[in-house]
Amino acid sequence: MDDDSTRQSVLFSDLVGKSVVVKFDQEHASSDGGAVLLKACDRSLGLTEALSGGIDDRRRSGKIRHAIGDLVCQRLYAIACGYPDGNDAGRLGAEPIQKLLCGRDPVKGEDLASQPTLSRFENSVDRADLYRMSVALADAVIERHRRRLKRKAKRITIDLDPTDDPTHGAQQLTFFNGHYDTWCYLPVAGFLTFNEEPDQYLFAYVLRPGNASAGVGAIGILSRLLPRLRAAFPRARLRVRLDGGFAAAPLFAFLEREGLAYVVAMGKNKVLERRAARLMGTARRLSRKSGETAHLYSETRYAAGTWDHRRRVVIKAEVVRHPGRKPKDNPRFVVTNLKHSPRHLYEAIYCARGDIENRIKELHHGLKIDRTSCSRFLANQLRGLLSAAAYVLYQELRLRAARTAFRSAQVSTLREHLMKLGVWVQSSVRRIVLHLPATCLHRNDWQIIARNLGAAPA
Repeated sequence: MDDDSTRQSVLFSDLVGKSVVVKFDQEHASSDGGAVLLKACDRSLGLTEALSGGIDDRRRSGKIRHAIGDLVCQRLYAIACGYPDGNDAGRLGAEPIQKLLCGRDPVKGEDLASQPTLSRFENSVDRADLYRMSVALADAVIERHRRRLKRKAKRITIDLDPTDDPTHGAQQLTFFNGHYDTWCYLPVAGFLTFNEEPDQYLFAYVLRPGNASAGVGAIGILSRLLPRLRAAFPRARLRVRLDGGFAAAPLFAFLEREGLAYVVAMGKNKVLERRAARLMGTARRLSRKSGETAHLYSETRYAAGTWDHRRRVVIKAEVVRHPGRKPKDNPRFVVTNLKHSPRHLYEAIYCARGDIENRIKELHHGLKIDRTSCSRFLANQLRGLLSAAAYVLYQELRLRAARTAFRSAQVSTLREHLMKLGVWVQSSVRRIVLHLPATCLHRNDWQIIARNLGAAPA
């Protein structure tokens, strides 16, 4: 706060038996004291440096006050700390921890960029910048897990999943989407699962127009990813798992040409429904007899009109029952080139992709990745990429929290309990000291994570 400003306070005259005066007058303090853990995660991954290196700085060097790397760091860390709006920069420019995260002295360092500067930055990127940043994000994630697993992954599962990003203004390329019943963008998120681990790691987030079909861009994303995965994990078997919107002849041809195992859902049609009719009849009889949901599995060989040959299709014949409702037929179909039994393939392999929905919820609710309020489409893609990078930092934090209560915590929990710590900042010539509350509830877990990120006893 400026020295010549008036500090206001409030008075509760009889709140706890005494008068309580509240003043916002603590100099060099912050409510994000724990966020230095994110800085340590970034140092381990080299993420912001890699993202910054993908942007071509076309500004006049003599008029630059904030380097591209500083702007990337400022925007990314603000999103990670729960400040998704560019307008927040107007209040965070002098925030000591935000300055520290961006490599500046938290007390004496220059203030961070203003909101107009960040807005100009977001609107200055072009397609080539965004492409390089997307590649840098994927490379950082793959390299991290190459080191973690020592190149010894046996199987890597690639999941692509579209999600809706509702829009509420005049953003470029926003269209009405009948499936989601709203004006929106339709981004696709890409995740990697190593071996049989329960976690899926984000490697891509691509914004698309609201009227795009689910499969748009899938071949491009996979084409960039596969050579990198094969170089990092030469002995790993690669498997692609997709929902029904991706089931198209060009994608199947690509997957088979690349020698990939795949499990891809497919929407029902009259031919497949006829193939499933006998099995559905058996499922109805079982459901009537038991009074509960019944499902059976089978398979067939099928070729759509645009396919050049028949492929294996697993059939799930299901009758769903809910109390007070009529039974509902729910046939499902999955196209695959795997040889597992139909039940195992559907329940153990395909259905496992359902956990991706939890990762996407984290992106939406924990990091507001759908806060795409810029009018320019490419600026919104940049916001999505920076939010995705913030999520990669949280996933790294979760890996480092393996022996704590936060080993499976979601982003909002990690931020609330580990980042949002009140702190008083001291800065001298020799060092910076962060004074955190002695009564911090998760003090021990915080210190364990810090040591796992390279911190040593002071």
